[in-house]
Amino acid sequence: MENKKSVAIHWFRRDLRLHDNNALYHALQGDNPVLPIFIFDSNILDKLENKKDARVQFIYESLSNIQQQIRKFNSSVLIKIGNPVECWKNILIEYDVKAVYTNHDYEPYALQRDQEIESLLNSNNIPFITFKDQVIFEKSEVVKDDGKPYTVYTPYSRKWRSRLNAEGIPSYDSQLLLKNLVPISIDFPTLEEIGFQKSDLLFPSDHCADDIIQKYADQRDIPGINGTSRLGIHLRFGTISIREMARKGQNLSDSWLNELCWREFYMMILWHFPHVTKGSFKPQYDSIEWRNNETEFQAWCDGKTGYPIVDAGMRELNTTGYMHNRVRMVVASFLTKHLLIDWRWGEAYFASKLLDFDLSANNGGWQWAAGSGCDAAPYFRIFNPYEQTKKFDSDLKYIRKWVPEFQDFSYPQPIVDHKMARERCLETYKRGLGRDL
Repeated sequence: MENKKSVAIHWFRRDLRLHDNNALYHALQGDNPVLPIFIFDSNILDKLENKKDARVQFIYESLSNIQQQIRKFNSSVLIKIGNPVECWKNILIEYDVKAVYTNHDYEPYALQRDQEIESLLNSNNIPFITFKDQVIFEKSEVVKDDGKPYTVYTPYSRKWRSRLNAEGIPSYDSQLLLKNLVPISIDFPTLEEIGFQKSDLLFPSDHCADDIIQKYADQRDIPGINGTSRLGIHLRFGTISIREMARKGQNLSDSWLNELCWREFYMMILWHFPHVTKGSFKPQYDSIEWRNNETEFQAWCDGKTGYPIVDAGMRELNTTGYMHNRVRMVVASFLTKHLLIDWRWGEAYFASKLLDFDLSANNGGWQWAAGSGCDAAPYFRIFNPYEQTKKFDSDLKYIRKWVPEFQDFSYPQPIVDHKMARERCLETYKRGLGRDL
């Protein structure tokens, strides 16, 4: 084909925004007009049983928003649907691709996918140029003095903060360069053409008021008030810039900056210890004999355990695709410690439901609760749901919202007695870990 357009490509993945986008900024500074693309990956989408999965809709709407913005520059986003390797083969037939720019993704599947795409591009003499964008520090940028990765959060966070303070936070004015997009008009598919339908779930705003961040330390643990940023889904898909958020944390709240650091700690753990996706970070925890009672698991999923704080959390998740972070810890501790159900069951359920699902954070949180993680709650820490309620929902505002019948005869009796469950858990863990009883 003689008339193929010569383009550089920016491949959107977890960076669905036009501002402060590292790879897009560098692409737009190159010698060739830039064609933005996104691939709806059938390897991922085919595993989603719910064809109203709100996360697909969120991605679709974010891309639609990008499309609207770049139409002002007479450009378009090229949307492909299918296996990424096949999609790229087609792109190389349709366009004279001079270079491909994209931002790093650290999950095991993404690394394998990128390796395949890089091989394909290299065999066509096309450079595959990648950048850090979804974190402040990545891979081995924050490690011990001997070069080994941290496995405990506190010393990691100290080094992370000292580097942040020493180096500052860059910004990439990609939005100012959009005139360098390729002038092209490409039809934008419907959500149905991608194989999905609109969900009923509502998405949180990508803007968080400064006063919520300022009061974060005092309010973040109270589920009955609007005390958290709700920006998880936006960080997950990159509709906001992590660099802008870190600057906000520096200016407004040390506690909030700490949460961003936790996010990067778990990403670093996944990068250095990819075995955590299949088994315990501490292998000895794979010896624990889980009860894995399916009836009890279903009661937990449905929010019908007879423990109001646990049930409130699960119903919030099932209804909204979100669960308050303090309650996530309570329900995870309950599943793994009270019911002795394998943390991987809970991890998979959260993965199917959470709008802000992120593999590293979800895995890290579940392993923390089960005691099997790198920087975990010790096996003998077993949250008492009643005490957690007294401490964090003393006015029962959160419970009343999600479990209004909790004082009625219709509300189920507790699925398990707390004292008995605690003793059973300690005995099971000690036996599995080879500890003296």
